[in-house]
Amino acid sequence: MVTARKAESLDTVYSATSPDDVARKYDEWAENYDGEMASLGYRHPTICLALLCRHLPVGEGPILDAGAGTGLIGEWLKIVGYSSAEALDISEGMLEVAHRKGVYDRLHRAAMGQSLPLESDHFAGVVCAGVFTVGHVGAEGLDELARVVRPGGVIVLTVKDRLWEDGFAARVAEQARAGVWEVLEETPSYVSMPGRADTVPSRALALRVR
Repeated sequence: MVTARKAESLDTVYSATSPDDVARKYDEWAENYDGEMASLGYRHPTICLALLCRHLPVGEGPILDAGAGTGLIGEWLKIVGYSSAEALDISEGMLEVAHRKGVYDRLHRAAMGQSLPLESDHFAGVVCAGVFTVGHVGAEGLDELARVVRPGGVIVLTVKDRLWEDGFAARVAEQARAGVWEVLEETPSYVSMPGRADTVPSRALALRVR
């Protein structure tokens, strides 16, 4: 029964039909999100943190946690040495949980894939775990992330293989050719939640903004 509830929560957010619907469904899930995702073996935050540490010197900042949710990555950023971080998420309920953890300097409520209320060339890095996925955000969310990162900064993200093959890879390559960023690393495909049998594989990327 517990496993079924976890799967139901994921299916509910994946079935969202609009940004407002995504926000509402995450609001309803916020208080149970951390425990349920941990039980499913959720890997995206750990992989993103590893790539960030590999490609952006510890101590650089501020870092934007784009799609921060309840602050899973924010808790670890300070531990490993990124002392300045801000959170962006569409869900007020998720940001409230993140706020209680006290790990972000500022919290911003906005929908990725649209114009973000953030200063250009401001962040040393962006980490974006589990956002580029079914029912959430596609390649249209990339440009604004690049805008808010200063030249030389790093974007680390995960993307479902289904989206990667449906135009996301082409957009990454196109912007690399245009000099917007260079691709520093692309992981092999991996299962993001081993505790969920029907998980679609994902991959992670590290990009250096030019």
